[in-house]
Amino acid sequence: MGCELWRQLQLDRFWSGKLPRGREGVAWPQVLELLVVNRLIDPGSEFHLHRQWFDHSARDVLLGQDFAVAEKDRLYRCLDRVLEHQQDLFVHLQQRWKDLFDAEFDLLLYDLTSTYVEGEAEQNPKARYGYSRDKRPDCKPVVIALIVTPAGLPLAYEVMAGNTSEKTTWRGFLDRIENLYGKARRMWLMDRGIPTEALLPT
Repeated sequence: MGCELWRQLQLDRFWSGKLPRGREGVAWPQVLELLVVNRLIDPGSEFHLHRQWFDHSARDVLLGQDFAVAEKDRLYRCLDRVLEHQQDLFVHLQQRWKDLFDAEFDLLLYDLTSTYVEGEAEQNPKARYGYSRDKRPDCKPVVIALIVTPAGLPLAYEVMAGNTSEKTTWRGFLDRIENLYGKARRMWLMDRGIPTEALLPT
């Protein structure tokens, strides 16, 4: 089912033109598909996928690839290759949501969540001590802003520094959404702690 959804969203076509085949003969779009389907079925780390999940699934048959596609360093590197195509992906998904589900975008939901990293994370400038939604004040969090439709279809996300205040996130993200999708008389739903009186009249 995960593979079929990948095809229905035409992500195989989208990524085949953006992610080149690796030097070892493994196509990066297949690595990414493996990561996405794993998150749908059995969410876990890349290391868990590499050590346990791949061998206990039929992914080798469905992808037509052997264990090389799940090599741990390849899994880690894949997401770095995806990041530069983030905006193009948002536009692509919006169109597919329209085509497949007749989705409308006049009402959008905006919310924040977070995750955290263990250790110093010195090479991650966004991992900073701040409010811990995960009740882990000993770990550095990162904040994740997400926009979805009322049906739960994701449209955009942004990763922010862990010490980012909720009240400072919306204005900049809203500007970027309008640059992507154009200005509209749309309605936004969000927690009351996010918008300030200074932002509401806009």
